[in-house]
Amino acid sequence: MSPMVKRKGEKFTLPSKYLLFILTILCTAMMLFTFATDFFDKPFNSIVGYVLVPFEKGIGKAGSWFSGRKDELVQIRSLLQENAALKEEVARLTEENTLLQQDKYELNKLRQLFELDEQYEEYHKVGARIISRDSGNWYSAFIIDKGSDDGLKEDMNVIAGGGLVGRISAVGPNWARVTAIISDNANVSGMTLATEDNMIVTGSLKGMNEGVIYFSKLVDSKGVVQAGDKIVTSDVSDKFLPGILIGYVLTITPDNNNLTKSGTLIPAVDFEHLSEVLVILDQKQIIEEN
Repeated sequence: MSPMVKRKGEKFTLPSKYLLFILTILCTAMMLFTFATDFFDKPFNSIVGYVLVPFEKGIGKAGSWFSGRKDELVQIRSLLQENAALKEEVARLTEENTLLQQDKYELNKLRQLFELDEQYEEYHKVGARIISRDSGNWYSAFIIDKGSDDGLKEDMNVIAGGGLVGRISAVGPNWARVTAIISDNANVSGMTLATEDNMIVTGSLKGMNEGVIYFSKLVDSKGVVQAGDKIVTSDVSDKFLPGILIGYVLTITPDNNNLTKSGTLIPAVDFEHLSEVLVILDQKQIIEEN
């Protein structure tokens, strides 16, 4: 039997050293053939072209896509941060604008009170802020933040806006209750500023729903009182100082007795929006008869 070939039954075997020698010769021959010719170049290039190029293109596209998403995420993060900063800025500016509007409102109120103070400069006055009011749409009765400690007393007159608000009806150490002239059954002795004809002005919350209060017992013998005339407190009022504006005539109707007239007034004060008032410290002097 040949030393190179051994048979074990039907199985053919080749010694390892001979197999290694044959493979070495084949590899060396293939290397020499490859260097000497371009026989394997085209098939190999074709394989590379069909396999590696699409793979490289896919990797390139994937890289571009991930790079784009990264840039987008960076931009989104930047936009979110910018948006948060803008929201904070808007909130700050809104707060500043609200404060400025409040300051403007307070300034306008103070300016009105200052002008009213000058209008009735013959009287001593103290400013007060409304801290509560009765239920309803109108400031018919309310509490102010000044009281007897500030020199306030019952029946002192209260003014605001364009004229008469009412009078103090109760006083505490640091508070006072004001009853307005629009309250039901509140009566004020008034007169026309132009003719000095007297009348009785009566409050009415029902009438205030139409923006008016009522007057009666007007003696207008000459028939000169007309819509738009100013009505002020009269000299004969027992609780109100004279010459304080009450309102303006809206309508006039002759009474059944043909001697007096009645009608409606538009109040000089906006009784739906009040926040600050002036309290006149001077009181009507009543002469008591012995």
